[in-house]
Amino acid sequence: MRNTMDIRAQFQKNGYVILEDFFRPEEIEELKSCGEEFTNKLPSESERQIFSATELPQNKEKYFLDSANKISVFFESEALEKDGKLKVHPRVSLNKVGHALHWLHPTFKKYSFDERVKEVAFQLEYQEPAVCQSMYIYKNPRIGAEVTMHQDASYLYTEPMTLVGFWIALEDATQENGCLWIAPGSHQSGVHRRYIRNKDANSQELLIYDRAAPCYPLSNFRPVPVRKGTCILIHGQVVHFSYPNKSETSRHAYTLHVIETKHASYSKENWLQPPAEGFANLYRN
Repeated sequence: MRNTMDIRAQFQKNGYVILEDFFRPEEIEELKSCGEEFTNKLPSESERQIFSATELPQNKEKYFLDSANKISVFFESEALEKDGKLKVHPRVSLNKVGHALHWLHPTFKKYSFDERVKEVAFQLEYQEPAVCQSMYIYKNPRIGAEVTMHQDASYLYTEPMTLVGFWIALEDATQENGCLWIAPGSHQSGVHRRYIRNKDANSQELLIYDRAAPCYPLSNFRPVPVRKGTCILIHGQVVHFSYPNKSETSRHAYTLHVIETKHASYSKENWLQPPAEGFANLYRN
């Protein structure tokens, strides 16, 4: 682990930090094998749900809304026929699994509350951090979908803004298979829009954006290819995206998001709400 001042200074300046060899190869393989296990126990055809950052079918689905405190699986749009039958092999059919892996799955819980994660939060001066969500992202060969330009704080808004993402590469992330692209310094311009629960009871949309997507110049972004085992710390306000994966290799990743709970409030408008007992404290678990 690099020194405290280095991590904090880079995070504040650029909005992200690359921590190579964050987890060891055997630990990465353990996480990856757990991710692949989900593809062996797929829901029935009538229960399969798609997640898409571009088409947004999840906005109308209670299954997605309820996934905040469960382990829920979501398919790639290109993986399913209209009747739910698979167009691809099960092993490459999922978009992601979320959003409470960090608490409900023993292996993901072990690594989410690992001392290395706690140490990073400590170095970033978090006093009472809590893990609010987690996801296993597959980015499968040829059908791994685009993730549009966004800020994580649009989805997990706090006042003041305290969100940090831990994006852990479980396979090499390259420009060919859909690595992250990040706009350095973009975290300094506030939260540009919010993704919230819809208060209109008559609408089919359970979740909505409160305003149109901003237009970000592509020239602001730089690719961030990393080796497996690397952790990218992502400031909640830094703008980032990834292209679709049209290559022959997958790009699995595990992500978790941490917020400060001391002298900070988590918005009740956020799509993802804590369980009755609250989010799990990072330092106490």
